[in-house]
Amino acid sequence: MALYLSEIVSVSGKPGLHKMVGNRSTGLIVESLDAAKKRFPTNLTQKVSFLSDISMYTYDGDEKLDEILKKLHAVAEGGEKLITKKSSGEEIQAFFRKIVKNFDEEQVYNSDIVKLVSWYLIIKDMVDFDNLLESEEEADKGAKKASGPAKAKKPSAKSAPKAQSRAKGGVKKSGNLKAG
Repeated sequence: MALYLSEIVSVSGKPGLHKMVGNRSTGLIVESLDAAKKRFPTNLTQKVSFLSDISMYTYDGDEKLDEILKKLHAVAEGGEKLITKKSSGEEIQAFFRKIVKNFDEEQVYNSDIVKLVSWYLIIKDMVDFDNLLESEEEADKGAKKASGPAKAKKPSAKSAPKAQSRAKGGVKKSGNLKAG
């Protein structure tokens, strides 16, 4: 059975990728995708990212990871040699330009590209790349039908995310200054 990107997560502080196998009130229960298949719970301080929610910067906006992985798979299946962390910066940039021609070099770092390729190598035999986009959409539709119509739930004060400031430089601007 092929995995969907919506089931695969990256957990901060933990190497590799993991499959979500359950929920709990303080996080998720995940299983490593390597041969060990080790299960562990995540906690609220760990950042967990679903592969289906990740995108990369381009000059035309963001491109979803599923689209990039599909292109990477086509390039890899075409016989292109994949980069490694030992590849030079120029090799990494040239390789990724074959996959995403208009990626933003200032916001997509070489380490991001190397991580993408390492993720691909982990999941290449577990994901059906030929039907990646279609299978994700069908799974989402099936899950919505099975759960019935969604009811709006009022967020509780405990679970509401805290807003973070995007201000740069840490300077608080105030209108209390007077010209002397």
